[in-house]
Amino acid sequence: MGIIPSDVEEQAIQEERLPSAPVTPSAPEHHDKSAKTARSAAIVLGVFALGVTLALGFWLLRLVRRRDRRMARLSQQMELLNHRVGGVEQQSQQFAQQASQAAASAKAAAQQRDEAKQSEETSAAQAQSALQAAASAQQQANQATQKTEEYRKQHEEELQQLQQALGQIAETHRTTLGLVMTLGEKSIRFDFDKAEIKPQYRDILNRIAGILMTLKQYSIYVYGYTDDVGTQGYNLKLSARRAQAVRSSLINAGIKADAITAKGFGKSDPRAKGDTPKARSANRRVEIGIVDSRILTEPLPEK
Repeated sequence: MGIIPSDVEEQAIQEERLPSAPVTPSAPEHHDKSAKTARSAAIVLGVFALGVTLALGFWLLRLVRRRDRRMARLSQQMELLNHRVGGVEQQSQQFAQQASQAAASAKAAAQQRDEAKQSEETSAAQAQSALQAAASAQQQANQATQKTEEYRKQHEEELQQLQQALGQIAETHRTTLGLVMTLGEKSIRFDFDKAEIKPQYRDILNRIAGILMTLKQYSIYVYGYTDDVGTQGYNLKLSARRAQAVRSSLINAGIKADAITAKGFGKSDPRAKGDTPKARSANRRVEIGIVDSRILTEPLPEK
């Protein structure tokens, strides 16, 4: 920065440029000139110092402003950086939350996988157990079938032997449930409107009882019938008395009472159609049913 000279300094410079006269000044004049020169020098130095001070102040002012601008830029950068850091922290939290959710989902999936595997193993074990149970059940069924077949054969043989033995005493035929023995006009005759068993028929009932006492797991049913004369109610009572008479004779011959059941059917289910004396004599009868005691339903005589 240049320094502008004052009027005094310019005059002093012009005086220095002028040729000096070879005049020898006096002592007072020389003293005044020296004083003026000193003042001029002081003024020049003051002006120079002021200029330097102003220049330094202007330079310092520029430095301060530049520093302020830099600080402002740094502040903006710091604010932007803080904003970015905040965004990064928020994203980091989101990522952490997502990672936590993913970890929880992975844990749940692993748990479901383990449960599915355990369920699969349990199902496989249950299937194996079911197969074993089915095989065991099939084996038991085969054994039961074999036993049933053996029992059927044994039962069939017993019924055949029983039919042959009873058939020698009175008419005996097979039914789906067992045997039915008919005590009619050819074996035991009942008089009209009577239920008493005549003495000559006691031997027949004793022979029947002797055969039936050998049976095991069989039940005996005695059914009484009448002819068509009279009302249904009266004939039901009469047929029941005839059945009870035969039952009592068998019990007296040695068969247990709880093994024999008696029932009357009146004039239903006649053996011979018509109202002739011969037909009515055939219908006045008692039938003995023999069935396996393991059959629960009460059997009816089959024709």
